[in-house]
Amino acid sequence: MDSALGPPEQMAAKRDELTPMMAQYHDLCARYDDAIVLFQVGDFYETFCGAAERTARLLEIALTSREDSTGEYPMAGIPIDNAESYIEDLLEAGYRVAVADQVEEPGETSGVVERAVTRVITPGTLTEDELLTGDDNNFVAAVARNGDRLGLALLDVSTGDFYATSATSDESIADEVSRFDPSEAVVGPDAAADPIPEECMVTPFDARAFDRERATEKLTTYFRNPDALLADTAEIRACGALLAYAEYVRGGEHEGERGEDADERVAAVFEGDDEQRLEYITQLTRYDPREYLLLDAVALRSLELFEPRAVHGRDDATLVGVLDETASALGGRKLRDWIRRPLLEPARIEARHDAVAELTGAVQRRERLHDRLREVYDLERLIGRISRERANARDLRSLRDTLAVVPDIREQLADADCERLRDLHGNLDPLADVRELIEDAVVEEPPIEITEGGIIAEGYDEDLDALRGTARDGEQWIEDLEDRERERTGIDSLKVGHNSVHGYYIEVTNPNLESVPDNYQRRQTLKNSERFVTPALKEREDEIVGARQRADEREYDLFCEVRREIAAEVERVQALADALATLDALVSLSTVAAQYDYCRPEILEREGRDGLEIDVEGGRHAVVERTQESFVPNDACLTTDRRLAVITGPNMSGKSTYMRQVAQIVLLAQVGSFVPARSARLTPVDRIFTRVGASDDIAGGRSTFMVEMDELATILREADEHSLVLLDEVGRGTSTADGMAIARAITEHIHDEVGATTLFATHHHPLTELADDLAAAFTLHFEVDEADGDVVFHHEIAPGAASGSYGVEVATAAGVPEPVVDRARELVADATEDEPEAGGEAETRVRARGEMADETDSGPASPATADGGDVPADVAAELRALDLAHLTPVEALTELDRLKRLLEA
Repeated sequence: MDSALGPPEQMAAKRDELTPMMAQYHDLCARYDDAIVLFQVGDFYETFCGAAERTARLLEIALTSREDSTGEYPMAGIPIDNAESYIEDLLEAGYRVAVADQVEEPGETSGVVERAVTRVITPGTLTEDELLTGDDNNFVAAVARNGDRLGLALLDVSTGDFYATSATSDESIADEVSRFDPSEAVVGPDAAADPIPEECMVTPFDARAFDRERATEKLTTYFRNPDALLADTAEIRACGALLAYAEYVRGGEHEGERGEDADERVAAVFEGDDEQRLEYITQLTRYDPREYLLLDAVALRSLELFEPRAVHGRDDATLVGVLDETASALGGRKLRDWIRRPLLEPARIEARHDAVAELTGAVQRRERLHDRLREVYDLERLIGRISRERANARDLRSLRDTLAVVPDIREQLADADCERLRDLHGNLDPLADVRELIEDAVVEEPPIEITEGGIIAEGYDEDLDALRGTARDGEQWIEDLEDRERERTGIDSLKVGHNSVHGYYIEVTNPNLESVPDNYQRRQTLKNSERFVTPALKEREDEIVGARQRADEREYDLFCEVRREIAAEVERVQALADALATLDALVSLSTVAAQYDYCRPEILEREGRDGLEIDVEGGRHAVVERTQESFVPNDACLTTDRRLAVITGPNMSGKSTYMRQVAQIVLLAQVGSFVPARSARLTPVDRIFTRVGASDDIAGGRSTFMVEMDELATILREADEHSLVLLDEVGRGTSTADGMAIARAITEHIHDEVGATTLFATHHHPLTELADDLAAAFTLHFEVDEADGDVVFHHEIAPGAASGSYGVEVATAAGVPEPVVDRARELVADATEDEPEAGGEAETRVRARGEMADETDSGPASPATADGGDVPADVAAELRALDLAHLTPVEALTELDRLKRLLEA
């Protein structure tokens, strides 16, 4: 980013001409040249020159100007009291923000007030509640390469959640990045940003942080033996660099701490400065992606797990939207993590199902738990703020209020039957000592500020009580002073008052000035009165002010001491937070199961199974049934011997919904949830692949068809017999004949070579013949009724192929103008009359391709071209030589195009 005062080449020349304040601003902008510097001037954060023009435009605030000895220049500012909302807008616009606070009191310096950057705020390192979404994590990622291996680290700076993994392919790391959806990624010097999605901010960081030795040293300050904790050098480099970055952006955020420039901060990070350490990061979870059901970015979008596909879709029209009945932010994040990483191991899945089953059947207990969990504050972020020394007294009271409900929550689980709930009962540590400490030390309703007194309870500290007693005695003496002085002077209108400028005074109106005693000393003259002090009043005032000041200082010291004591229990608080989050997520799943008639799925062991079994009776789409007035349930039965379903039917009949509902039921079962069905039994799935919907990537130079082929190539390359594959309208981005050829070739390859369980929806009716040609293929269809030109969708699936596509009828229902519909009917009728009996030219071409693949060396007849002629011998030979099983879809299409040109030549 250019300096706020102009391009870099102009900076040195301008520096010597600036006023001291603007020189200070210029220096901070130069040190933090990748951020917008918010420069405190009184009660505002100001930006100047180029930065002012930029922020005024982005934030839609007034662009003013400032004039000094160097001339006039633009200025734009935001109020400090409302800075967070503006900072959020800057972050959403893709900027980092460096907050430069005044680190000196204006009245204590004769020159310009010194300012320093006390916080660097980036999208991935937010800790401010106002900028965070409570029910989801906010991750920052780091990627590092070591040889052919990529390491990925993910950290939520606000909660301390810390994960690490690695893989040998950029695609695998890209899938994990999509799964966790970080707001920011720190990339090592030898790792390209390819695995990072475009919407994620990519941040370059000091290359030293990714050095193996330095990364190990950094990790060792947090964890005893990082080499044993992590799998390889790539993970160590990513994790160590991420911790260094988190410490760097933390900077001097402690109250009253003097800020440092960027170079000093980086140096402090590498020197192991204990003040930079994030004490609440106590656990690092190393995981293998293969331990969970894998969901890539395409599947996450297609199945609408977290975001609706429709541009104007309802926020709750997602899987998490219908499942989330959690009562706390803790539970909301836990539930999202479960959906993000469904389980594979049947025993772990069953343990969650046991807990959901018990809570579903215990209505009063479930509702009582939900009510109590609503009183739980966000312990993870609370203890994070406490450990960072950013928590105020109200935060401590919130912690106390949460701990107060834990005994009742434990009591609700005291007689639990299932092992998972019994474990939670044992893990719900009420932290009685922490609760008692807060109750004893902090008043019930403390003020927000922690430096102005009124936060420490009476009786907690004798010295503080003595100081407060001195101040109260003095205040009482002054309250009695008015009566005494009126009696002594005979001035009935005499008043004793106080203001922040002149302190305590005795006020006498002008007509009574002759009665003023000799020991009164004039302090202030007003229009109708005079204000005086006496030596005794001045002495009492000094006592009161001194006692109050010392009391405020003592309160602040005591509060910091209490906060440190609580921070020392960070691991206990985090363990309690995890137990409460888990319980909240289980209560949410059981609430949904009870309210919407979900059933417990039977989870089958995979031992000895070559493929998958998915048997669902009366299955429903969890999201669609909640957004529609009615929903028609459907069965699904897929086994090793019947693993490829070719589904036909008109648009809007329910093909895509059906496929997604099967995938969602599988996913829900592996999350640990009950499922929307009458019954369900299934084998855990390793991975769900989807090729659903049409989209392009114009910015990336990819057409809709190319995007489709890329997604199909991934499926063919990575799916196996334990994968569930959804294919919707494969090949529709090209000509009908080529599309059917590609669709058939892909389907055959999945059936013969991959062995994945597959749901394939298509309008290419000739492809239903796959059920005759492939042993494990079968057909399903959605039937409709037609009456007087109108179509009625029943949304019921049945065996066999559909009788037609009803495209014109659907166009009519959609409101296409009648002349267009009539013309379409004419064209359909003409095409039907001209169609060969065998099923039409397109079908003949597809069959011809299938016959070619089945030819043997015994010498078949020459293949026929579309116009009835024979295929030239050289072209036929090339066709026979093609190794279709090892061609990607794009390569197959290229070959078809080349051979077609040979025929036309």
